[in-house]
Formats: sequence, C-alpha cells, structure tokens
Amino acid sequence: MLFAVLFTDKPGHGNLRAENLDAHIRWVAERRESVLVAGSLRVDPGAVPKGGLWIVEVPSKAAVLDLMKSDPFYICGLRQDIEVLHWSKALEDKVLV
Repeated sequence: MLFAVLFTDKPGHGNLRAENLDAHIRWVAERRESVLVAGSLRVDPGAVPKGGLWIVEVPSKAAVLDLMKSDPFYICGLRQDIEVLHWSKALEDKVLV
C-alpha cells in the first residue's frame, strides 16, 4: 500500500535537525525500497525546514509507524506532529523520482 507521511518539526529546533541530518539521510537511503520519496518542507527555498514529506510503500499503516520509529529525526525528538494518510496515485504512468 502507498502512504503519504507528513511531518511537522518542533518550532525552533533547526539545530537539532542539522545535528541529525546526516544520520537521517543515511537512514532514508538504506530504506529506498520502502521510502520511495522523502524530503523537507519549507516556506521559502532557503528557510529552515518546517517538516517533511515521505511517500512510502509498505503493507500497512502499522508498518509505516514502525518504520518511522527508527528514523533518527524521530528518535532525537525533532518531530512535533506526524500524519499518515493512505495515498492513491492518480497518474499511474508517471514515475516517482
């Protein structure tokens, strides 16, 4: 199943994000089979991220939550809010990058 996962970071925790960014990027790279797309969300291109977005393919919402709990950004306490939504891809011929 496909899921969209929306993360909101705790305000004022840009330093915590920066300190754990390399570990988080390695973690995402090691899970490419499940985490199809991942990236930060910002108000402006140069701004500190306010959160992130994943597109994940796993069997269940419980599997998304289990996966997320091993993410360095989750472990370090960066995340303020997490929303996991079932996602239906509209354009089947469009490849995810």
